Amino acid sequence: MSLVNAYSQSLPQQSSSASNTSAATKSSVQTNTTTTTTGNVFLDSIRLPEESAIPEANDQMLKQEDFFALLSQQLSMQDPFEPVDNDQMIAQMASFSTVDGISNLNDEILNLNTVMSSSQALQASSLVGRKVLIPSDTGAISTESPEIKAVISTPSAIESITVRVEDESGQLIKSFTVDGSEGGNVDVTWDGLDKNGEPVEAGNYAIKASGKVDGTSEDLAVSTYAHVASVSLGTTATGAILNLRGVGGIKLSDVLAVSET
Repeated sequence: MSLVNAYSQSLPQQSSSASNTSAATKSSVQTNTTTTTTGNVFLDSIRLPEESAIPEANDQMLKQEDFFALLSQQLSMQDPFEPVDNDQMIAQMASFSTVDGISNLNDEILNLNTVMSSSQALQASSLVGRKVLIPSDTGAISTESPEIKAVISTPSAIESITVRVEDESGQLIKSFTVDGSEGGNVDVTWDGLDKNGEPVEAGNYAIKASGKVDGTSEDLAVSTYAHVASVSLGTTATGAILNLRGVGGIKLSDVLAVSET
């Protein structure tokens, strides 16, 4: 006859029960990350997961719905004996409204700049086929434009201004003098002929000018006329770009004057 210990058969059951309790506890701990536990394993297992009142943000910027979600959370979790001050809440809402208004204003300004750039390009298109004065001493000779017109700026009246025409390599093509006794801006035209009276080849040529100012020979500022071939829209920062024949692009804001021919 053998004796049977009653506790020897109950121990595995207790161990199994302990394992189930441990698993339920782990499940409760894992579930607690998304739901609020009640302390009862059975009730926690049948509860539906709660959705967070704060939506997940796709970027690092707080939007209006994020702000109101945070405000709702703050109001729902406040101490009933020490509620949020009304003035403080109104100040928070006013601050967010101000920031939101500034952001919308920036967007409107960007849209306005885009519209203005397009309008500027449309207005600049009327310059196609005309000549504009640009702050450059380089002009282009071609079959359509066999001469170069320029403006020499003088600080004071100069009796005689020496004009030199140079090619792209810096070689002297022709030299002549113009009267600068009236001072100010002096118009000058080079007919496209070299010192021998022969037409030069098509290309870019520089107009250099010098004269005596207070008894000292000085180089004078020269601006040349260029033919507008087309207009580009450009960007918001640059505005419309004028494409000049043989010279390249220049901003519309850099144009000094417009000529009929």
